Amino acid sequence: MFSNPLLLAFPFFLLLCFLLYWAGARHAYLRRPAVQDGDPGAFAWHFFVPCRDEEAVVGTTVGQLRADHPRAHVWVIDDDSDDRTGAIVAALADEDRRIHLVRRHRPHARQGKGAALNAAYDELNQFLSKDTDRERVVVCVVDADGRLDPRALARVSGPQGFGDPETGGVQVSVRMRNTGDPRPLDGRGRLRNAFARLLVRMQDMEFSVSNAGMQLLRGRTGSVGLGGNGQFTRLASLDRIAAAERRPWQRGALLEDYELGLHMILSGDRISHIADTWVSQEGLPHGRRFLTQRTRWAQGNLQCVRYAPRIVSSRHYGGKGVLETLYTFLQPVAHLVTLALCAVMFVLLGLTAARDGFGAAFGGTLALWPLVLALAVVSVLPFVLWGPVYRRDRAPDRSLLTALLWGLALWLYAYHLFPASARGFVRMLRGRNGWAKTRRNAERVDSGPVAIEA
Repeated sequence: MFSNPLLLAFPFFLLLCFLLYWAGARHAYLRRPAVQDGDPGAFAWHFFVPCRDEEAVVGTTVGQLRADHPRAHVWVIDDDSDDRTGAIVAALADEDRRIHLVRRHRPHARQGKGAALNAAYDELNQFLSKDTDRERVVVCVVDADGRLDPRALARVSGPQGFGDPETGGVQVSVRMRNTGDPRPLDGRGRLRNAFARLLVRMQDMEFSVSNAGMQLLRGRTGSVGLGGNGQFTRLASLDRIAAAERRPWQRGALLEDYELGLHMILSGDRISHIADTWVSQEGLPHGRRFLTQRTRWAQGNLQCVRYAPRIVSSRHYGGKGVLETLYTFLQPVAHLVTLALCAVMFVLLGLTAARDGFGAAFGGTLALWPLVLALAVVSVLPFVLWGPVYRRDRAPDRSLLTALLWGLALWLYAYHLFPASARGFVRMLRGRNGWAKTRRNAERVDSGPVAIEA
């Protein structure tokens, strides 16, 4: 029944790629060098905070940024909000000259996060004097619900960051700050809240150790990606991208942050990841909102495949960087192919059962159980082994058993990539590329559209 070698070879190939990537990421995380602080006073800092209907969180975010980083300017982009976001920021700006409100209005507003960031870039250019040393100006993108580590500017100013003149961008680690919330879904039952707590915990585990390890591995391959939160970029690097692409952030991109990083490397600048400082955000406790977010990311990955020819031919990408980047691009494609192969195998199994009987069909399959068991262990163990690492760095008060169970849950959690990739592919085929923002947890709305078409 399974005589086609492709049906057998492809899953093994994917597993081998995954194990090599996991081993490299884990080693890079556990063996990362100590971060040396630099002098934040050597740079001028400008925070970009894109907002659309963020009245629930924007005041706290802006206030925290100004309190922790008093020398920095904060640029809030109000993307034609329907709530009081603009009024809240305008009142803050009246009291503080380092807070700036960038107002956008329809029909030019609501064209994506990249367009909003480009508007802030234009305003910043008008604000700065012509004799400004743009190599010494750093822009940092912070989500409307973001909280930046007070030590972050010192960390990214050091030799692993902008202390190196070849560094054009720095990405810091991301954490979920609501992992300790006992009732993420107020008014819901105990079972729903238990699932919501676990979902938030998995996001924190994914970002703070697993993804951080991947980024540190990318640091060794020269292919670090920029994220949408905690993204630091040298203004001169943004200028170089704008000169080549007409704008720093690409309009219509669902992963405008990651695409910015691709353009930065293609233009010759280096990106580093610093895992020992962070930005925190709200983890999503709602399964529907979470899957919608991840569908958008999967579709954005598929959009990035168009960069493959430029990356392969670029002199700024080494061989390892090309392989890592293509591996990242093709993850949703691999998920789709895996789903298709599973469907084919189930169809073949059903046809064999109809022809020869269930005993004959399943007898041969059951004979493979030792191989299946071995593959299951090899597939699950890498996720489980992230558990103790996460416990050491993020939850030292929890038991080792709890950490191992979290690792097992991380394996199950990873299966969301398959439906997210499938949904993203279908959306791309249908030409649907617009999105509305995902509601914040503080927005207690239980009905109506959430993160749908813009």
